[in-house]
Amino acid sequence: MNAMLVKGVTKQFHGSPVLNDVSFELEKGECLGLMGESGSGKSTLARCIMGMQRVDKGAIHLMGERIDHLSDRKLRPFRKRLQLVLQNPAAALNPKKKIADSLLDPYLFLGKHVRLHHFSAVSESLLVKELLDAVELPGELAARYPHELSGGQRQRVNIARAISIEPDVLVLDEPTASLDVVSQASILDLLTDLKEELGLSYLFISHDLAALHEMSDRIMVMKDGRLVDNFHRGDIFSPNRETYTKELISIF
Repeated sequence: MNAMLVKGVTKQFHGSPVLNDVSFELEKGECLGLMGESGSGKSTLARCIMGMQRVDKGAIHLMGERIDHLSDRKLRPFRKRLQLVLQNPAAALNPKKKIADSLLDPYLFLGKHVRLHHFSAVSESLLVKELLDAVELPGELAARYPHELSGGQRQRVNIARAISIEPDVLVLDEPTASLDVVSQASILDLLTDLKEELGLSYLFISHDLAALHEMSDRIMVMKDGRLVDNFHRGDIFSPNRETYTKELISIF
């Protein structure tokens, strides 16, 4: 069984297609990259997968169960299995909450739907410590507010939030785009380590070809809401690549 199956997904805005018959599989333990220019439909696809927007046509399956048609209430148990990390780490954190409280939010919100195996729920303070350890942040940051952290530290907190309920799949929507080069590299290394330690599957969305090539087992290419190419990382420079893929590669 695959971790995620997206089949024939179509989404329109004001009569214009933003996603057009998008289909792919994400295997368990795989990092599947998705590249494309701004406006290609990448982030819309992420929002549809997360249930933030409804698809007009098609189906989305998570760990063998269809989720695209579920109400918010019925989707809640699946939130434990599917989490999102966004591009802007500052916007994803409540500026009025201490880091410890932000880290605990997903676990407290999902309550009975969460059974932890890797992390400990013996106490809230222990869970916070383990989460900060997992993303290589010092424990004293738990008492700070988001504005007191660097951009890289804030993104590590967002990653810790996402893994706090031990999901099966992480959707990573441009997770390093707003960071400096040094922070980008360290975040990619961290994501690689967490994938192995926690048995995660990633949908890694980016316009950064270097990051995609480093992280992904396979790479998909999106143009105007359609997937126009899908290949293993080692085949990126194959002469058989689609013309649009070659154009993107030439930019980098």
